[in-house]
Parts: sequence; structure tokens; C-alpha cells
Amino acid sequence: MTPSPSARPPAPDPAPPSGCPAAVPLSGPGFQADPQALYRAVRRDHGPVVPVELPGGLPAWLVVGYREVHQVTSDPELFPRDVGLWNQWPHVPDDWPLLPMVGRPLPSIYFTAGEEHRRHVRMVVPALEAVDPFELRGHGEQLADRLVDAFCARGTADLVVDFCEPLPVLVLARLVGFPDAEGADIARVLKDLADGGPGAQSAHRRFGAHMARLVAAKRAEPGDDVTSRMLAHPEEFTDEEYALDLMAITAAGHLTTADWIGNSVRLMLTEPDFADSMAHGRRSVADAMTEVLWEDGPTQILAGRWPVRDTRLGGRRIKAGDLLLLGLGAANTDPVVRRGAPGATPSERGGAGAHLAFSHGEYRCPFPAQEIAETIARTGIEVLLDRLPDLELAVPESALVRRPSAFLRGTTALPVRFTPVPPTGVPS
Repeated sequence: MTPSPSARPPAPDPAPPSGCPAAVPLSGPGFQADPQALYRAVRRDHGPVVPVELPGGLPAWLVVGYREVHQVTSDPELFPRDVGLWNQWPHVPDDWPLLPMVGRPLPSIYFTAGEEHRRHVRMVVPALEAVDPFELRGHGEQLADRLVDAFCARGTADLVVDFCEPLPVLVLARLVGFPDAEGADIARVLKDLADGGPGAQSAHRRFGAHMARLVAAKRAEPGDDVTSRMLAHPEEFTDEEYALDLMAITAAGHLTTADWIGNSVRLMLTEPDFADSMAHGRRSVADAMTEVLWEDGPTQILAGRWPVRDTRLGGRRIKAGDLLLLGLGAANTDPVVRRGAPGATPSERGGAGAHLAFSHGEYRCPFPAQEIAETIARTGIEVLLDRLPDLELAVPESALVRRPSAFLRGTTALPVRFTPVPPTGVPS
């Protein structure tokens, strides 16, 4: 059972995070090498709500307590996802690299609040619910086979580049109505966007251009796809709103699902006990995927929430308009939900579904989107293991490099070797 949120004992008010020596920089090798060690340290030193500093010296709060994340996400009236409330806008430069991750006030499902947010939900969720699960799995199998065909005769591959990153975007591109040929460029755009580097702003513009063209194409010639179903929704939306919602759907589902695949395969290749239990039928691909959502989730930090008034959270005084970053990865390892000895199964931690990997509350990843991501990831992993049963890591585990992002958790490369096999000849 999910623990109910409750207030922690009050702590002395901290100094404001901006310019405060105690503020933790939200960057650096700690987030890449061992974020869980960093989360334990900041929880020990600061409690469940941590003052952090974003690039450019912008202040924020990182919520690392499970109960506190639950509290924030359960109260959209006090903590709406309304980026327009942010009290730091006068200090945010137009080229700020995290702007695509934090967002601007835009008329989309991801950046609206209250009834306006619910209006977008009423359009988007039914369009996703109508995805046929058997057709989805068929797309996943065909595209996964096609990707494996491209490298299976070599005996080596980088699974991140060759498999994990392209698979979700190719499937999602089909679902929303793109031709397969556009999938590769959209994958590059989304990677630049998520990494938050100097190319993030340009990537965001290219991403928007892809979606604007798609909306125009489907308005002229509807099909059996998510975009056409959104356009057929009876409530009126602008083309900009359709494009922004499609951007939200695709961005939220692409790199997170890619990292879910990569992190799950990495677990299977680097944890001997887990690999042995899979070989003997005691654990499955689904078990590995659930374990990753607890221990090594793709979304480590989610931006953001902005309180509508001064309040207290985890013993901290939070001012109206302060940016709250949801530390989903940290919350999942909070001792308050980690019952039992190390190595306890998800059910021993309060239930396999008690993790916050998909967030919680009104802005939680919609259930149809979760099911789509889970089907893509599980199908991809099963095809990969069926085709290459002797897959093994080609470098020491210590040589694997994590993505340079505090927000997302994945490896930049996953080199593997295996016995070469002939391609199946899946048609392109």
C-alpha cells in the first residue's frame, strides 16, 4: 500500500536558495555516476526538501522525500503545474538551456493548469486509449526486428544508438501518423532537447516544425492515428495547441522509454543474480522493468510545480512562485518506502505500483501512455533477447557513461557483443 503523505517534524527555516552556500548545484558528475548516493547525502544534510541552484544561478527546491512528492502532486490547487507563476522569470535568459525542460506558459497539456489542463486531457487521453494493443505490439516487433537486422551479423553493437533510442520514436512516429522516414530525425531532435545543452533551443524549434507539418497533413488527409483522432475531438483547439500536445506526447514517451529499455538491459547484463534468476525462470523481463522503475528510473527529476501562495513543505518555508522540482528517483529510494533488507522485491516495498516513476496525481503520466511505453519497452527487450540470446556487455561496467542530465537517467552507450546471426529480412 502506498504510504499516505504526512508532514515531517518542522526544521529551522533555511536561507533562500538563491546565492545560499548550502544550495546544491543541480549538475555535475554525482548525478551521472551515482545519483542515489547524492540523494542520500542531500537527504541527510538538508532533509526531504533541498535548496538547489540551477545553471545561471537560478534557485529552486528539489523535493526528495516520498511523502513530500506525494503531498505536492496530490494538491494541484496549491501546487499547480503553472510555469507562469515562477518568481524567477525576470532573471531567465531567452537562451537558458533548461528552458525546454522547465517550459514557458504555453497552451498545451503539459503547461496548463486547472480546467484548461483538463480540457487538453479530454482530447489527448481518448486518442491514446484508442491505440490497438495488438497493433502496437505488432509495430514494436516489426521495428525491433528491423533494427536488430541492421547489426545482428556484426557480432557487436551499441544498443543505445542502434536499438534503445530509435525503437520508441519509430513506434511513436507511426502511432501519431508520421512516415517511418521522419523517425530518425525526430529521435535526434529529442535527444538534443532532453540533454539540455546548447542545441536544446534549436532542437525545440525543429521539433515544433515537425509537429506543425504533421497537423497540416492530417487535417488534409486524416488516418487511423493519434493525430487524426485528436483533430476529430468535438472541442475546438488551435493548430498550435494540437502541435504542442503532440510534442508533449512524443517527448514524454521517447527518451524515457529508450532509457527504460537501456536501463533494463543493463541490469540484466551487469547483475549476475538477476541474470541467473531470469535464466532459471524465477524472474521475467517485466520484473527487470519494474525493478528499474524503482532503482534506476528514466525520469529522475521532473519540473515542476509552483505554489500559488507561501506555504511550508517538509519543514521548509516555500515562497509563492518558487520552483519545486520533483525528485522522483530520490523519492523511490526514500527509507520511508524502503521496507525490508537490501534486495527486497517491489512488493516488499509497498507494492510494485507504489513507485513514482510516472509521477502522481493530476499530472501523472496518463495510464494509456504508460501502457504504450510499457508495451514498446517489453516488446523490444523480448525481441532483442530472442534474437541475441548470448548478449553480453563488451566493456567493464565501470566504463559505462551516464547521460549528462540531472533530469533523465540513461547511458550514453551500451556496447555489447554476441554470436553473429543472419538477419530475418523484415521488410522496411
